[in-house]
Amino acid sequence: MKVTEHINKANGKTQFSFEILPPLKGQNITSIFNNIDPLMEFEPPFIDVTYHREEYIYKNLGDGLLKKQVVKKRPGTVGICAAIQNRYEVDAIPHILCGGFTKEDTENFLIDLDFLGIDNVVALRGDAIKTETYFTPEKEGHSYASELVTQISSLNKGVYLDDELLNSSPTDFCIGVGAYPEKHMEAPSLDSDIHFLKKKIKNGADYIVTQMFFDNKKYFDFVDKCRSEGITVPIIPGLKPIATKKHLNMIPYRFSVDLPEDLVLEIIKCKDNSQVRQVGVEWCIEQSKELQKAGIPVLHYYSMGKSDNIKQIANEVF
Repeated sequence: MKVTEHINKANGKTQFSFEILPPLKGQNITSIFNNIDPLMEFEPPFIDVTYHREEYIYKNLGDGLLKKQVVKKRPGTVGICAAIQNRYEVDAIPHILCGGFTKEDTENFLIDLDFLGIDNVVALRGDAIKTETYFTPEKEGHSYASELVTQISSLNKGVYLDDELLNSSPTDFCIGVGAYPEKHMEAPSLDSDIHFLKKKIKNGADYIVTQMFFDNKKYFDFVDKCRSEGITVPIIPGLKPIATKKHLNMIPYRFSVDLPEDLVLEIIKCKDNSQVRQVGVEWCIEQSKELQKAGIPVLHYYSMGKSDNIKQIANEVF
């Protein structure tokens, strides 16, 4: 079932969903199931699975020679989605990126998903890899998420890259895209960010999932601004409970997200990360309750491979 159908079917009730990471290469899917199992009592209509593109390392061969070696630390997004749908009978939503994909790769990826009966995708540009200063698209790939949305939307109309195909079958993907209540780190302004978000919607996106935020006012203001610009699709808030003191520095640096002063002061007072984790849970519970009271259709949690703190939050909210 499509995300938009889940929202309509809920008749205004706030639903619970979450995002997981594929396990590190060499591990099996048991770790995924162990983190999903405790959250299934909250009846998530869908579960997102992130995609992690290939990166490169250079091995020193001696005599000044270097060998470029591809490293893929978290493979398995498509297989995990299939396993989730088979085991739990909920919709699994793979992320698909511009980075690391040619247009042909993208088409083949989407065909595999269609064959598996996967109805939803989240289309993202993706971040620069460690060897890049700025994001660099693949040759014959997409530079922007809006272009990726266009390709998926075209496939939904039966338009493939090979325009000589006869009797081609259309896909029927519900397309999600990302958005940033505090603007993307590379965007010159929030207005410019929303300009390009509108382009993604115009090109065929059906719903939006936001980057994490820790001040609900940022989300509400962002939604108001989107609505005033004519964006009418559902805007699902992304939430993440802070879990370690390192997050005080890492989250603003990596995601360009502001942390409220009250939250920062509470974390600074903590003696260890177990106390930080509890502060993060309590803060996220209050965020969630306020959003739920406002009638937000889905609350989406970034689990980062851990479910215990998400379960604590869900116990109090759902």
